[in-house]
Amino acid sequence: MGAKLVAVCVVHTVKPDAGRVGHTAIDKRPVVEPVWVGPLGLVGDTQCDTKYHGGPNKALYVYAREEAYRWARELQREIPVGLFGENLATTGLTVTDALVGERWRIGDTVEVTVTKPRTPCATFARYMNEPHWVRRFAERGDVGAYLRVEVPGQIAGGDSIAVLHKPVDAPSIREVFAAKWRGKKQFT
Repeated sequence: MGAKLVAVCVVHTVKPDAGRVGHTAIDKRPVVEPVWVGPLGLVGDTQCDTKYHGGPNKALYVYAREEAYRWARELQREIPVGLFGENLATTGLTVTDALVGERWRIGDTVEVTVTKPRTPCATFARYMNEPHWVRRFAERGDVGAYLRVEVPGQIAGGDSIAVLHKPVDAPSIREVFAAKWRGKKQFT
């Protein structure tokens, strides 16, 4: 069985937040119908803190359900699709071990490039309401990846995902995040 897109998620409700922007679009929920994806992400989605979210190199945030299931066991609570703010939920693909520059096809036409790891933030911690959430999430290292949209089109839950290209000698998302986190911990 190959890699699959389990769900496509867009913002459900923009919620008040104690952070510098005052509100957040982290509340993502699956949609049933196909969704158009373009250079800045999914139609019907939004980002509130555009300093740290969105833009061409962070058009989509993808997280593997296998990684979410590990969190569900550890936290002893359900981790529904979209809870981590992901736009795309996958199975059969080790998202955090994808290589920077790796290119995927989702469905028949959409092509994306893996660009960078997600950095957990205080908004995510408040939303999860778990003790020491940023540190726990970061130390586990299963952070998921941001994607740049190369070829726009429609995608929907159930679409296949094919890896089209893996760059030679590129670091994985996990490696890039680990190096960033080690450097950040020295200053916190």
